[in-house]
Amino acid sequence: MAEVKVRNFRVEGIINKPNWKTKFRKEVRAIRPEDAVEKVLMDLGSKHRVKRCHIKILNVVEVPPEELKDPVLRKVALGET
Repeated sequence: MAEVKVRNFRVEGIINKPNWKTKFRKEVRAIRPEDAVEKVLMDLGSKHRVKRCHIKILNVVEVPPEELKDPVLRKVALGET
């Protein structure tokens, strides 16, 4: 069986609701870029009650562990305890 590698992604986009517009940048760990986008959509919908039709994804970039800005994700990616 092939080994599955979890990678780090930075997803950037815009939330464009009728009464609220803002940019966002979120870092997540996922196997594929599509999974990273799905994770961000679920998170924004859950925490901020934003429907998927109001979210526009602009950029999905794979990020090396050393460049992660989220301290918790950085620790997990680098294997520190």
